[in-house]
Amino acid sequence: MGGVLRRGSGLRGPDGMARGGGERSLRGLRSHHAGLAAEDRVAQAYDRGGMSVCARRWRGSAGEIDIVARDGARVIFIEVKQSRTHDEAASHLTPWQMSRIRTAASEFLAGEPRGQLTEVRIDVALVDGYGRVEILENACAA
Repeated sequence: MGGVLRRGSGLRGPDGMARGGGERSLRGLRSHHAGLAAEDRVAQAYDRGGMSVCARRWRGSAGEIDIVARDGARVIFIEVKQSRTHDEAASHLTPWQMSRIRTAASEFLAGEPRGQLTEVRIDVALVDGYGRVEILENACAA
């Protein structure tokens, strides 16, 4: 079968990753794997903290949530940002992304027994180039 050719985006494999783009696709692949490794480290940190990770890369019509965890009845939505430093990772988070996360979280809550009345928290987890994790709890608090 091979890859799928999409107009303007080059050759892509069945996983959606770019193929045959030389240095640029290699950087993209490296970035993709670094993001997955960062998400693994963050999920482990929440597990160690006694929270259970119930979803990874949950996708709704509004977008994707990197990690969904539970702390008792509370649902925690976690956006993971990875870069060389924690400050650099934090700078990659935009107001538009936070809005998308809130919308996707609302969509997720539609499937919860208490629906929109479910206690929630939105965290941002920053992962630096050494794999160190810094969690900003309740990052969306007004």
